[in-house]
Amino acid sequence: MKELTDVRKEPKVRAHNITVDNRERISVTGVTDVISFNETDIEIETVAGGLAIFGQNLRFNKLNLEDGQMIVDGFIEGFEYTDIQTEKGGFLSRIFK
Repeated sequence: MKELTDVRKEPKVRAHNITVDNRERISVTGVTDVISFNETDIEIETVAGGLAIFGQNLRFNKLNLEDGQMIVDGFIEGFEYTDIQTEKGGFLSRIFK
């Protein structure tokens, strides 16, 4: 008799990189979760820790947590690494429970 194995999909671990194009687009790899977002602030978790992005008219162009990729368009004012600790997962994991 064949053994049943756990076939849960594990997220792909990617390198963490940030690219800012003309302060109009920020691309981030190594994204593991979205904590919160609005038009001026986006807080995410990456394989390198928490990351806060600040700006104006921020909107997701691409978000793929399975591949760890995120692209945000808008006016990028800055970003900062944070020590975000979540008890029950991030924003998206709370929505899709």
